[in-house]
Amino acid sequence: MFDGTNGRRIGEIWFENRNDNSLPLLAKYIFTSERLSVQVHPNDEQARERGLGQGKNECWYILDAQEDAVLGLGLRAALSPDALRSAAADGSIEDLVDWKPVAAGDFIYVPAGTIHAIGAGISLLEFQQNADVTYRLYDYGRPRELHLEEGVAVSRPEFDMDNYRHAGGPGASVLANGPHFCLVRATSDNEVPRGLDGRCRWVMPLEGTVASGSEEASCGECLLLEPNAPLWFSERAIALVGAQGPL
Repeated sequence: MFDGTNGRRIGEIWFENRNDNSLPLLAKYIFTSERLSVQVHPNDEQARERGLGQGKNECWYILDAQEDAVLGLGLRAALSPDALRSAAADGSIEDLVDWKPVAAGDFIYVPAGTIHAIGAGISLLEFQQNADVTYRLYDYGRPRELHLEEGVAVSRPEFDMDNYRHAGGPGASVLANGPHFCLVRATSDNEVPRGLDGRCRWVMPLEGTVASGSEEASCGECLLLEPNAPLWFSERAIALVGAQGPL
């Protein structure tokens, strides 16, 4: 079982291995009462050019959302680097972000380089490359450091809507499939692809419970399974199962 809160404030819960912080992937829960910053993450190549181990591709599974909740995904129009820098500096970027309505069961894959923001009134599960690298472009006047030069350098304005779909229906589905990680939604252990058995797996229950050996996890928790460890689903359980690399 992961150590969830690890002393962090509730509102963002990271699941980190007590004995190994070098894992390639990270699961976290995020609960928003206000809009989070407009930000962007570098890809692997850009991160290594800056002396970092890897970039940050991520995805979100929406657990709950208020009726008027929105996500910011890319910009409504392309901007030159100078125009993007100016918009971030004067705050007009808030109106240039492409804000999309969101509902429980939606799934969004956010490639590195995508300008994005999570709106208020959302609970989500985030699964990502384990890289703590965030360039803030705009933070609604809050007194936190911005990273305009770094953020502008790695940003791209577009977001492919093929990366946004509703995934809350019955049965199993492949939500993400490499190259950095894969993620499936399953309702039984038989629906988890057997090709994942030999890898570390992150198992995040949405309903019911999952278990491996003497360890069990329910909604809001996460199991990290070693390669070839068994996995059991309780009756009517639903879970997200992720692993490094493609299926």
